[in-house]
Amino acid sequence: MPPQSKKMKQRENAVVEELTALYQNKLLPIEKKYLYHKFHAPEILPSELSAKPQILLLGQYSTGKTSFIRKLIGCDYPGIHIGPEPTTDKFVAVCHGDAGKVIKGNAVTAVSDLPFAGLTAFGGFLNKFEAALTDSPVLKDVTIIDTPGVLSGEKQRLSRGYDFAETSRWFAERSDLILLLFDSYKLDISDEFKGVIENLKGHDDKVHCVLNKADALDPESLMKVYGALLWSMAKIMKGAEVPRVYCGSFKDDTLLRDDFEALFQKDSEALMSHLAELPKLCGMRKINEMVKRIRLNIANYCLVTYLKSQMPMLWGHEAKQKYLMDNLDDVYKKVAYQYNLSDADFPNIEEFRGKLQKTMFSTFPKPDRATLTVMSDMLSTDIPQIFKSIAGVTSTSEREKNAKDDDEDGEGDQNLKAMMNFDLNTLNHYKEDDNTASIVSALVFVFMVVLLAFLFKGGHLDAWVKLVIEMKQRLLTPTTATAEPSL
Repeated sequence: MPPQSKKMKQRENAVVEELTALYQNKLLPIEKKYLYHKFHAPEILPSELSAKPQILLLGQYSTGKTSFIRKLIGCDYPGIHIGPEPTTDKFVAVCHGDAGKVIKGNAVTAVSDLPFAGLTAFGGFLNKFEAALTDSPVLKDVTIIDTPGVLSGEKQRLSRGYDFAETSRWFAERSDLILLLFDSYKLDISDEFKGVIENLKGHDDKVHCVLNKADALDPESLMKVYGALLWSMAKIMKGAEVPRVYCGSFKDDTLLRDDFEALFQKDSEALMSHLAELPKLCGMRKINEMVKRIRLNIANYCLVTYLKSQMPMLWGHEAKQKYLMDNLDDVYKKVAYQYNLSDADFPNIEEFRGKLQKTMFSTFPKPDRATLTVMSDMLSTDIPQIFKSIAGVTSTSEREKNAKDDDEDGEGDQNLKAMMNFDLNTLNHYKEDDNTASIVSALVFVFMVVLLAFLFKGGHLDAWVKLVIEMKQRLLTPTTATAEPSL
């Protein structure tokens, strides 16, 4: 893997500094105010933004994940164990450093040079996590995450002691490449592994598949297995296009059959070429992830403030909250229509419903016009400005020198804004509605204060209160039908 050039590293550092400032100064205060960390994802730490590209390996047990890492880095790492049984029982971050050292999970979170401080939010998981250091040249530019094999049945859910799918998603969000390894002789995808793959929704562009141990198959069997894998992945990921699949046998031994030597060599070179490109694309990936996070923050803001606005002023909070929870599908549709949001921007509805059950909607913060303005400015101004430094799009002056048509000016920014489509006019329209609602609420409040003062001064307050109580009791008491008199 070729080292990064000095100019590339300078651009990368500049992007990291600008993204860190943008997140810390603008987005983080909004996340804290509107409960983003409670409903969606923990805070992004500066060490995560400045981290090297990360490769996440996932697969069922004994698919060759650890052997693949050894083949990639060209050496063993501390604690490596390879066998036909489930051998890796913890998450291992294979990093560059003094060979032979292992740092346990709780200590890893305290190392400022490693991007794992955010794992403290997972508590007991740290007992199943460690960093293995080795001086492989490959690891100077990337970090590789080895994971335990996905178990089947209740063992996956109960024996771990932590939420495997949720932890995998945390690593997936911060990874530049996700490799799903499959054994050509054990291609059946368990329900548990299927759940892990489905939990990678939103990161489909990072997912690639490796069909390992394919050297033991004859041509006809390889064709069938390859087709079955493509069909299974298309069914799970529910997309028209499936991830790229690399075939081969990623181990140190010689191939069992040399029929596919040219094919395996070609796929191996394509995979290594993709890995070599990761450092160059790391800055772009971080910008892309920040755009996703901003859009999810906008959806979260719209949902939280909408639920707050639907709560009654005096009584009936529990009944109204239950109604909104039961009809969360309709809430999503109304918010999407009202703010012109894409369905892809919204969080998983079942996960969001589960987390909403632990919160009272009446305690949610109120809408704030400035908040939407800040987030819309980040998408329309701040992100495109950062994007320019690494986009590689020809500048306006260069286009003029090359006598390009004026119609092409700003094409890169327009494409970026199209990617981040967000109807600001719709937001401004509803900001005005929020202001109107606030004025009406203030007038109603003033009227009520004047009315109470008048009743108190005239000595009619007690009678008025009794009248209100009597009316409420009549409304709450079910009426019984009276029988008609017989003729």
